[in-house]
Amino acid sequence: MKKTSTRLADGREIVYYDLGDDTVRDAVDRRPLDATVTTSEIRRDVLLGDSVAIASHRQGRTYHPPADECPLCPSEGDRLSEIPDSSYDVVVFENRFPSLAGDSGRCEVVCFTSDHHSSFAGLSERQARLVLDAWTDRTSELSHLPSVEQVFCFENRGAEIGVTLQHPHGQIYAYPFTTPRTALTLRQVAAHKEATGGENLFDAVLERERADERIVLEGEHWVAFVPYAAHWPYEVHLYPKRRVPDLLGLDEAARTEFPRMYLELLQRFDRIFGEGEPPTPYIAAWHQAPFGTLEEFDGVTRDDFALHLELFTIRRTSGKLKFLAGSESGMNVFINDVPPERAAERLREVASS
Repeated sequence: MKKTSTRLADGREIVYYDLGDDTVRDAVDRRPLDATVTTSEIRRDVLLGDSVAIASHRQGRTYHPPADECPLCPSEGDRLSEIPDSSYDVVVFENRFPSLAGDSGRCEVVCFTSDHHSSFAGLSERQARLVLDAWTDRTSELSHLPSVEQVFCFENRGAEIGVTLQHPHGQIYAYPFTTPRTALTLRQVAAHKEATGGENLFDAVLERERADERIVLEGEHWVAFVPYAAHWPYEVHLYPKRRVPDLLGLDEAARTEFPRMYLELLQRFDRIFGEGEPPTPYIAAWHQAPFGTLEEFDGVTRDDFALHLELFTIRRTSGKLKFLAGSESGMNVFINDVPPERAAERLREVASS
């Protein structure tokens, strides 16, 4: 992998990750852009104990542009995009309309391929490995920013999810706090550790899941399963078998096997609902340990956290979506219409031949 960092016309950083070590990146952003102005503000909800990002400047962000005006495609002739070069393998740049900025963190866009009509599932294993390496590098770089406490790499795919740019891409949010979801998990880890005299909750869950009927896919270094209490109709968790707190902790063997495992899962997601169905909308989210202090979680260290990826779709059956209605949105109590055991069975049925 070759990494090249440069700047866009308005001063934002852009980083190219190339498969070829001899690739030269010297294209200049020719757009007449003013410096980016953001209004990001973090407000604390004292009743729930969580934080909300207020970012009014995002109202003007690009919304469903036609393919020939896609800002994530390479620049070509007089059609100038966010990527000044005429091609790329993987590229990461600071979001022009970030939810988090400055002292409130940072947001980045990760373009998986220059092919507008492709998808992550359509990448080769070599390309998918490059994306993994880019995620890892960005996690390392962002974790050293003074305003950052947690790094979250994710992909939203599909208009049903709310995606406004159809080019294959994901995002990275670098939060200035530990997210509520992670904090809740860490409290559960702490309570289990105290109650059992030191047992790790992630290890216990993984052991239980591997002994049950919800395993979807298992390799030498990774295992994928539908969780016992899945929130979503089709939800898969992908864990490295050796517990590590973040992407930086993966060894070479796990990195090498990951592309095959992950691409197979994504391809199965696109086959869940049968022939002729549009691509399955999904969210794929990496859960990593925070880089800040964990003093509030009694007796828990970063090494107690287990890196894992959670992949789920909001489509519950052909032509029908799972909406977050009163119970989910109002009380955060999920109701799942698809039994996890049946979801796992279906995901095994659509395995590649």
